[in-house]
Formats: sequence, C-alpha cells, structure tokens
Amino acid sequence: MSDDQGAGRYAGGARRRGGLRLWVLLVFAGYAAWYWFSNRSIDPLTGQTVVIDKSISPEQEKALGLQSYQQILQQERPLPADAEVSRQVEAIAQRLIAKVPVVSDALADEHGMQASHIEKSFDWAVTVLQSDEANAFCLPGGKMAVYTGLLPVAKNADAMAVVMGHEIAHALLRHGAQRMTRGKLEQLGQMAGAASGMDQQTLQTVMSAYGYGSALPYARSQETEADELGLMLAAAACFDPRESVPLWERMGQMSGGKASPEFASTHPSAGTRIQQLEALMPKALQYQEKFCDQAGGASSRP
Repeated sequence: MSDDQGAGRYAGGARRRGGLRLWVLLVFAGYAAWYWFSNRSIDPLTGQTVVIDKSISPEQEKALGLQSYQQILQQERPLPADAEVSRQVEAIAQRLIAKVPVVSDALADEHGMQASHIEKSFDWAVTVLQSDEANAFCLPGGKMAVYTGLLPVAKNADAMAVVMGHEIAHALLRHGAQRMTRGKLEQLGQMAGAASGMDQQTLQTVMSAYGYGSALPYARSQETEADELGLMLAAAACFDPRESVPLWERMGQMSGGKASPEFASTHPSAGTRIQQLEALMPKALQYQEKFCDQAGGASSRP
C-alpha cells in the first residue's frame, strides 16, 4: 500500500469518526432541548420561567427533605425545644409561616397568576442546632434549622426573620427540584461528551466553562429570588426589613475580605445583596403596612 493510500484511508476513518461524534452530540442535544422545553413552567411567585422535571412531585421533595432532616438531627446537637432560644426561634418561624399564604397570593397577583400554595402540604418544624456555623436552612416540606452561630451575627429578631424568611423562600420556590432537574441536564451533557469520544481534559474544560457561564449565575439568581420573597415574608410578619442591610454588612465583615469573587460563587456578594435589598425596601415596607396586623416582638432578641 502506498503512503498516499494509507493517508487516504486514515483521513476517511477520521471523517467517519468525526461524523459519528457529531451525530452523537446532536442526538443528546436534541433530547436535552426536548427535556428542557417539556418541563418548563412559570413560577407564579417570581414570574420567571423555571424548569422542574414533572416526575419530581412536591411530595417526593417533602420525603427527601424529611429524610435529610432526620439524618441531620442524628449528626448534630439539637437544643431542647423548651430552651429559651428554641422558643424564640419557634416564635419567629410561626410568624413567618402565618404570612406565607397572603404573601404568596400578593406576589402571584403581581404577575397575573395564582399561587400554587405548596405550603399547604408542608409539615413545618424548626430546630436550633448547637454549632459555631452562622447558618440556617429550610428543606422541602418545611423542616427548618437554625445554628446557634447565627445568633450573634443576626443580633435581633428582625435580622433573624430575614434569614429564616430567605430559607423558607427556597422551599416555597422549589429551588431544590430546580437544582435536581438542572443536575439531570448536566449529566446529559457529560454523557454526550463521553459518548462522542471527548477526552477527559476537554470535558473538564467544557464543564468548567459551563459552571462559570451558566451554573453559578443560575445559583446566584436563586439566592436573589429567595432574598426578595424572604424579605416580603419578614415585612408582612411585622419584622423590620431594614435590618436586612446591617445584617449583610455584618455577614460581609465575617469573611474578612477572604470571600470568593462573586463570579466564582454560588451566592451574590454581600455588597450586591445590600444593593438589591435596598432597592426592594420600598416594596417591603408596603408589604409591612398592608399585611402586618400584629404588634410587638420585632425588637426582641433571638
């Protein structure tokens, strides 16, 4: 066989492999597009298009949330329910929960929609966990926890209500189901890359670019959505939404200038959050005036 014939066969084989890889990518891309479009909906509380796999029901989320909650309680150190701080946090939670229906209806009405009220199926509960971590969470289904490390940062019930409202908002907006759905799409992308013969280094480069260009901004947008809904809940429950600004000033100081750049983080920077919260303050004060129907408690310490 001449060198020219060998080179021709090699080139022909390379073209066939390249064509096969292209078809593999196109098939995966077509399925991903179908999956994305068929699972789209409009969230009535934000007015934004969201993608939630229709096979993921709120009841399934609730079951997963309960499972995670039970595991966390076994691993962490819960304070007794009758401890003073536990009673104070419980009181804040109950005030926020009581305002979920009216705030949900008001936000949905702003977008010409009706709220789904998935909170009707929630089994609300809140536990205080002994830990230096300045954090809190609310799992799908309404199981909440506040870490004692958050208390000196929050300083007062108003700021604590802003944090807890934010965490409740994640559950109401079904952010967990959205992340699970996005995870399926990411897996499809990785499978497509592997099936097309893409080498591991190139695949890692592609996924890294995807993270910075799409996944991280998406996560930050969820945090911004939860900030808004949480702020409205706190205001409607008669807490002072203006305490959200000094709260995030303190949060920013905690990092000591060592926080990751915003573009490389799943959360907006403290400075960005403060700007967004200040822009939302007139609306929050309107919600407070409209929905706050109880007095007292706003200045008590958590």
